Amino acid sequence: MKLTEIYWHLRSDISMIEKELEQNIGAKHPVLKKASTHLLKAGGKRIRPVFVLLAGQFGNYSVKEIKNVAVPLELIHMASLVHDDVIDNAELRRGEKTIKSKWDNRVAMYTGDFMFARAVELAAESKQPEVHDIISDAMVEMCIGEVEQIQDQYNWDQNLRTYLRRIKRKTALLIAVSCELGAVAGDTDSETRRKLSLFGHYVGMAFQITDDILDFVGTEKELGKPAGSDLKQGNVTLPALCAMNKDPELKVKISSTIKENDLGGTEIKSIIEAIKDTGAITCAKQFSDRYLQKARETLQDLPDIHAKTALLQIADYIGKRKF
Repeated sequence: MKLTEIYWHLRSDISMIEKELEQNIGAKHPVLKKASTHLLKAGGKRIRPVFVLLAGQFGNYSVKEIKNVAVPLELIHMASLVHDDVIDNAELRRGEKTIKSKWDNRVAMYTGDFMFARAVELAAESKQPEVHDIISDAMVEMCIGEVEQIQDQYNWDQNLRTYLRRIKRKTALLIAVSCELGAVAGDTDSETRRKLSLFGHYVGMAFQITDDILDFVGTEKELGKPAGSDLKQGNVTLPALCAMNKDPELKVKISSTIKENDLGGTEIKSIIEAIKDTGAITCAKQFSDRYLQKARETLQDLPDIHAKTALLQIADYIGKRKF
């Protein structure tokens, strides 16, 4: 089943969110507007707004209220991508030129800042006063996660705990907040809100681990960027950690080969194949599967409504996705 088929029943509400996104990136300055629109038109799964919409259905569902958290959360996600591409010096995203590539680093940074600012501004329109605090706290944690990734670049001695803490801040947090704020906007009870937030955390962890696996097994056409990009940039992800734990000699090879310089395609392919030969992909997949199982268990006691079925199907999709 395709992802869009899972939440087909929400298509009119998602269309509304898409229009709201387009309206709210309309800056007065033409360069900011063009750059923001360029990223929006590149597409995306819009999985965070979907989580907001589905979580809201466990309470008093009102898309007019829920959009006040769904749109800001997607803007925050988009802004973080723009900044990531500057930090990673990435030329492509989703098969299209990045903003930093199409314009330059300065335009990219201010475009990301503009999106962050619009997100905070829009969140203030929510009737729920805690929405602003939750979003602000999430943005702080995300920034810490990004700084930690920069500090840990080319650090081949980092441990599993460091990696898990980093992806929690970088990815899982915003998905957990999407589920939590959907519940808040729907005015659900505190236990439902807690369980949905926990579901988002587990799914978010699995989502990022799957991303990290795909960097080793996906093609450039599937990923929209060259395979092995994370490894080449010195970002130590779970498959690499699993491989280095199993083969200390491989760790020496990786640390001596991948440094702050531009590797050729043949060199990076050789290292990727060596990592895959250790069984590291299976090892990382097991971590992802455990998080997804925890996510499913978290929803067990929630009402058996269509939204619950869709959340469980999304968890299944994340475990099997190829891009």
